[in-house]
Amino acid sequence: MNKPILSVRNLSKTYMQGKIPVHALSDVSFDVQKGEFLSIIGPSGSGKSTFLSMIGLLDKPTTGSVYIDGVEVTKAKDNEAPVIRREKIGFVFQHFNLIPTLSAFGNVDIAMRFARVPKSRRKERAIELLTQMGLRERMNHRPSELSGGEQQRVAIARSMANKPAIILADEPTGEVDTKTRDMIVELLRGLSDNGQTILVVTHDMAVSSKTDRIISMLDGMIASDVLTNKK
Repeated sequence: MNKPILSVRNLSKTYMQGKIPVHALSDVSFDVQKGEFLSIIGPSGSGKSTFLSMIGLLDKPTTGSVYIDGVEVTKAKDNEAPVIRREKIGFVFQHFNLIPTLSAFGNVDIAMRFARVPKSRRKERAIELLTQMGLRERMNHRPSELSGGEQQRVAIARSMANKPAIILADEPTGEVDTKTRDMIVELLRGLSDNGQTILVVTHDMAVSSKTDRIISMLDGMIASDVLTNKK
């Protein structure tokens, strides 16, 4: 088997509520191969979002390690973490998190601007991604002029701008109707089929049932890890 694109080893996170320790994650370990489309499910408080935050370097684990592309990213210093996030990780959020004053084009372009991609290449890449998302005719519209589904497609395009090793999607279909949900899942499915690694946190079984693999979490631990053989 090929070397995993993502490897998690003995990951734990403990918070203190006053003097009481709360174990949000407890000794979680697993590997993800390049191109996998994986969903993480579980009830509220099961550790899904905490887990995603650890992988995305938005928070630090109490113990354990995360490796992305063979690099132990949990050892990154505070000033190194933003660079790793920018170069290795794409984020897609439930609430889109687009910049309201920028057009669809501008929201994709700015992700590359922070990565110091030359202007000509930024323009080419932004047009390429928005076209891939079916938004070529909408790229000059601001978020307020776009539907929820269109905004989420802009967010997906932005997440791909710097060609990340993995895309982390936190409830990416939570703000859209079922028709748009299915369209977004198919877009993610297509990206995975083309080699993009995608991890989705979701409460929606209609989403998780379309992924290659379902990890179920409970009380900060992996309760099950099931291949669905979608590919």
